Amino acid sequence: MNGGDEEVATAAAAGASQPGPPQPLEWKFSQVFGERTAGEEVQEVDIISAIEFDKSGDHLATGDRGGRVVLFERTDAKDHGGSRRDVERMDYPIRHPEFRYKTEFQSHEPEFDYLKSLEIEEKINKIRWCQTANGSLFLLSTNDKTIKFWKVQEKKVKKISEMNMDPSKAVGNGGVASSSNSANPKSFLANGGCPEQSSSYLNNDFSFPPGGIPSLRLPTVVTSHETSLMARCRRVYAHAHDYHINSISNNSDGETFISADDLRINLWNLEISNQSFNIVDVKPANMEDLTEVITSAEFHPTHCNTLAYSSSKGSIRLIDLRQSALCDSHAKLFEETEAPGSRSFFTEIIASISDIKFAKDGRYILSRDYMTLKLWDINMDSGPVSTFQVHEYLRPKLCDLYENDSIFDKFECCLSGDGLRVATGSYSNLFRVFGCAPGSTEATTLEASKNPMSRRQVQTPSRPSRSLSSITRVVRRGADAAGVDANGNSFDFTTKLLHLAWHPTENSIACAAANSLYMYYA
Repeated sequence: MNGGDEEVATAAAAGASQPGPPQPLEWKFSQVFGERTAGEEVQEVDIISAIEFDKSGDHLATGDRGGRVVLFERTDAKDHGGSRRDVERMDYPIRHPEFRYKTEFQSHEPEFDYLKSLEIEEKINKIRWCQTANGSLFLLSTNDKTIKFWKVQEKKVKKISEMNMDPSKAVGNGGVASSSNSANPKSFLANGGCPEQSSSYLNNDFSFPPGGIPSLRLPTVVTSHETSLMARCRRVYAHAHDYHINSISNNSDGETFISADDLRINLWNLEISNQSFNIVDVKPANMEDLTEVITSAEFHPTHCNTLAYSSSKGSIRLIDLRQSALCDSHAKLFEETEAPGSRSFFTEIIASISDIKFAKDGRYILSRDYMTLKLWDINMDSGPVSTFQVHEYLRPKLCDLYENDSIFDKFECCLSGDGLRVATGSYSNLFRVFGCAPGSTEATTLEASKNPMSRRQVQTPSRPSRSLSSITRVVRRGADAAGVDANGNSFDFTTKLLHLAWHPTENSIACAAANSLYMYYA
């Protein structure tokens, strides 16, 4: 008996020593780029359409509807010299991440497809960073049809110092001060010619006067200490998609990437722009039989042979490139069975997944459909391990959202680098941060403004949770006030926060509200 009591006591002590879920984060405003003044009208071309941090978190890229790519670089880690990790070891106070404008370039221009009589807009759909090399930055950007590979590097500026040269410096400029024949004095013209032999002055008797020719103007090109950033398009990957490109994703091998449209996924080599391999093709023989399309695709962060893609029916397929050249058959299928009797006209529309992201370790996949965020364990295909209700209060308004086409808005999602939290956007320029660690009840709503006015909702799971290998399957809701947003204001469907990105190593979020880029830290 005593032995049994000791075991129970030991187990209880072990349970008590286990750390609980992390505390909810307090989010603070950091920076804003492109802030609008009150009443200022936003130009369509200035609206941000893509955001992406690089792997180090030291650079941030945004793309807009005008086809421009704007790069920002981190400044707080450079203030004291050395890396941020070195700074953290010192006694300097740790500051929140700060970025500054670095450069911008025109990535895409509007085009016209004459064969299909189709206008191709310049809007940047996705940006993905590639591996850096020799201090240069590399990135991929795409519009609806064409992917481009860009190299951004610093080059030293060469300047012309002076045109009127001092005769005494002529030798230093590479000119010949005198020749062996200069002992014979002759008269010279202002332009360096010889009057006696004007027709054949380029002979052995020709010579420069001592000290050079004062009237001869030669430019001197010198390399200054100034540097300028040059963006150069290294390659163009075109004519491989019949439908609009919705995703591009780099492979962990550093050599290949995928591009996906509604019906196909192509595999490219970064060095080869005139050839790609079709690895997924869901186009039926008869287009009338088409029931679902590809909505998003992403490579596994560490396994170069694995990628996932989502569909308009709410399913995610994991495919293994080692199985076959054409991966029409999936290795795993992740989908949630709908509750009986819950089907309506809008069920399939709101089930369509607009974005998927792998967690940093590749174990989990985060997906965003119109109403929810779902976290999937790739080792468990029976259903999501967590479901987060983003804006459940919109369910009664689905008919209105369908009428004004808002129901087709494609919201992005992101995970924190430590995998403990997820985030996504909503309407009224709001975004939500949820804790996804076991036992966490974190559900924070923030507004993309200088005063985020965050309000945390701490709720219990809306249905009984059941343990699945230390991961609890839960459903957690955001603000559930019907008809008003988290701040008590009437809901605005015209201001929507579609694009956001989480810093890869720190709790810092960049999000786009129309033409403004807001940054927050915790």
